[in-house]
Amino acid sequence: MRFTPALFHHTEVLLSELLRSTFPADLVVSRYFRQNRELGHADRGFVAETVYAVLRRKRSLSARCLDDVSSRRLLLATLACVHGLNRRELDVVLNEVEGKWLAHAKAVKLEELPSAVRLDLPDWLYEALTLQFDVPELDALAVGLNQSAPLDLRVNPLKAERATVLARLNADGLAAEASRYSPLGIRLAGKPSISRHPLFLDGSFEVQDEGSQLLGFLLQPKRGEMVADFCAGAGGKTLLLGALMRSQGRLYAFDVAEKRLAKLKPRLARSGLSNVHPVRIESENDIKIKRLAGKLDRVLVDAPCSGLGTLRRNPDLKWRQTPESVAELTTKQAAILHSASVLVKKGGRLVYATCSLLDAENESVVSAFLVAHPEFVSLSAAEVLRKQGIEIDCDTEGGERFRLLPHRHGTDGFFAAVMERQ
Repeated sequence: MRFTPALFHHTEVLLSELLRSTFPADLVVSRYFRQNRELGHADRGFVAETVYAVLRRKRSLSARCLDDVSSRRLLLATLACVHGLNRRELDVVLNEVEGKWLAHAKAVKLEELPSAVRLDLPDWLYEALTLQFDVPELDALAVGLNQSAPLDLRVNPLKAERATVLARLNADGLAAEASRYSPLGIRLAGKPSISRHPLFLDGSFEVQDEGSQLLGFLLQPKRGEMVADFCAGAGGKTLLLGALMRSQGRLYAFDVAEKRLAKLKPRLARSGLSNVHPVRIESENDIKIKRLAGKLDRVLVDAPCSGLGTLRRNPDLKWRQTPESVAELTTKQAAILHSASVLVKKGGRLVYATCSLLDAENESVVSAFLVAHPEFVSLSAAEVLRKQGIEIDCDTEGGERFRLLPHRHGTDGFFAAVMERQ
């Protein structure tokens, strides 16, 4: 793509909006593109990737900006130091003062910056992660989190086989390969637009990170069972669970937000599933939940969390979350897990999952739950997957817990614990 002043202007305007906004970055970006429909697919890709690069590396880029940490300088530093544009390419937007400053910015040595700045993490998050990872591992994790996430698809086994979808995508010029772990996963090269592809429109595949797909295999629902996706959201995992059940049995999709459940409806229509029952609840203590106490075979709790495992997609989260917001979340997570556990019948399975990296939201919540609920015992996540032909290093001792990390597994960061009611 040819870099132009007009493209620079769009990127600068959007970045300024993002840095001022209290809304999630993806919503701000989507709104901007709706308001500027003249931008083509390639232009939108450049603008989005550039502003996300700033959000990913804001601390180290700020260190290059001297005493003028403006959106313009952050953008110029990104184009020169991250995207690798040379001075000749940038001359169309640089003034004389910026030209002199940019030479300084490019000369900054990252290895001489404080560790949290070099790794582009807020101090509180860096300190929390140093308690969980040694220095080389944390460095590798930070690098992984600062990469752009790939585009993963999940094949709908009710409508297609993975080999058939792969062949069709490649025949259509979309470079696609089977995912490393998920039996239903496909990874695309680049970020092609697939929303109008015939196989997407007929429900043969959905967009879903490979790590998220594996949560469905941890729950391992069967035909004819009663199952709940306790925090269903827009229903990505709900659709997978329904497909694994071959659309037989009863699958509840619970969520407190009507808007999120509304997003499930068109996806559900494409999927061909007839066993999914979306239910809006007031809270985890809703009477609709209590009526099902002890009746369900399997319950998935993909709990509301900090989202810090998804920084490849949502880099703004690391600047928006705080120790206080995480503490509030852990209280909510414990309450939700307790309420969901009430649904599980004897011999039934409960899976608690987050897309967080923090032990406070993961192992600490599960450990406290198991102490308070001795009727539940842990199962080995690695063994559950192995019995389904999925071999994966879950990155925890003995594979008891499920933990995925972007630099090791090429997925978003995920945690899960598999438990069974005795």
